[in-house]
Amino acid sequence: MPDRRREVLEALRSSRSPLSILAIANRLGLHPNTVRFHLRALVGDGRVDQVEAARGAPGRPALLFRAHVGMDPAGPRNYQLLAGALAGVLGAGPDPASVAVEAGRAWAGRLIEGDAGDAARVTPSAPASDEQATGRMVEILDELGFAPERDPAGAGPIGLRHCPFLDLVPEHAAVICPLHLGLMQGALGAMGAGVTVTRLEPFAEVDLCLAHTGTADSREAPR
Repeated sequence: MPDRRREVLEALRSSRSPLSILAIANRLGLHPNTVRFHLRALVGDGRVDQVEAARGAPGRPALLFRAHVGMDPAGPRNYQLLAGALAGVLGAGPDPASVAVEAGRAWAGRLIEGDAGDAARVTPSAPASDEQATGRMVEILDELGFAPERDPAGAGPIGLRHCPFLDLVPEHAAVICPLHLGLMQGALGAMGAGVTVTRLEPFAEVDLCLAHTGTADSREAPR
């Protein structure tokens, strides 16, 4: 964070009440336009909240600013560390592949039901055919970052050119790959398809995983 911006934020944090742009400028010896510039960035980052002054006189009330109350929403994140820790716990169990597959199926169910809280939200709809269900599953994989490839005629396995959890695979492949298998199986199952992903072949090529499909009753047990 630029030093000036940090000074603006600290001025707001040290104040017991919201401050106007002019008040901040006077405290720091800065031009109001400089303060306005940094406040715009701080509000955009979620570090500062903008509030309106109480109306006391006719006219537009002055804009006031206060430091966001709570943990810094723009602070660093380390979801990879969290994912690795959870994958390690699953992997240490007696049957990590089966547990991971079930976790993937549950994840898919939430997506299909529209309960996901991120960009991967899926609008629930009942496909009219296995072909439509498979096509929707491929769309879901694309939304999640798998970069799927499918033969236009629907023949052969579905290729996956990217793994969203690639950094975790070297240590936790026994969990990550079955999780993906369960995700695909769960998506098709939640849509009532008569087809499923029977087997996931990790790194069939150096830059490609293959999801083999078949009838729902021919699904293989996770390995």
